[in-house]
Amino acid sequence: MIHVQEADFNLQTEYEALRKQSNGIGAICSFVGLMRDFNDGDNVAGMFLEHYPGMTEKALQKIADEAMQRWPLINYRIIHRVGPLQPNDQIVLVLVASAHRQAAFAACEFIMDFLKTRAPFWKKELTQQGEKWVDAKASDDDAAQRW
Repeated sequence: MIHVQEADFNLQTEYEALRKQSNGIGAICSFVGLMRDFNDGDNVAGMFLEHYPGMTEKALQKIADEAMQRWPLINYRIIHRVGPLQPNDQIVLVLVASAHRQAAFAACEFIMDFLKTRAPFWKKELTQQGEKWVDAKASDDDAAQRW
């Protein structure tokens, strides 16, 4: 399941929905990304996340499909928020279910690494110096290269 939405999500609700999908699940790995109140040395008071509807979901589906091909996964859930966000707001949720922990850990990390580099999201931060678009980070590209 993939959702791109403005509304917040409830980790426990999403976890329970994934857990109940199969008796064969032996491990669920989760990642929740939060909005920080700092970036590159600047204080950040807020952020606006933009996406390209349709294109974004397709890119996320491609990433999830690749994870399903690489590891013996049972299922996954990816939720990514868009729109206005405040510090400490949840931005992204990745849940990965597998029979074994190694596959769940690896696939969760893979999905996040590729989400950061391949999914079409654009971030505009509100700092003390005004609004600024956030550039892609070389460290994200480096993380994706290892796969």
